[in-house]
Amino acid sequence: MWFVYILKSEKLGRHYIGCTANLEKRLKDHNSGRTKSTKNYAPYGLIYKEEFITRSEAYKREKQIKRYKSGAAFKKLICN
Repeated sequence: MWFVYILKSEKLGRHYIGCTANLEKRLKDHNSGRTKSTKNYAPYGLIYKEEFITRSEAYKREKQIKRYKSGAAFKKLICN
C-alpha cells in the first residue's frame, strides 16, 4: 500500500505534500528533523491521506495535488 499525505506545520501553518509506503515512519521522520525540507517547521500533524496500490498511482496523485496547492481545490481537499 502507498499513501499520499498532507501535513500541516503546527508551528507556522505551512503544508507539506508527499507519498510513502510507510506513513507512520514518514511522519516520525518529519517531526524528528530527519527530513531536510521540513525540519524547520516541525511539529507536523497529518491532516489528509489517500491510499493507493502502486507507487506510480500515488506519485501521480501527489503531483496532481501539488499543482493545485493553495487553490480552491486544495482548500476543498483539506477541509473535508
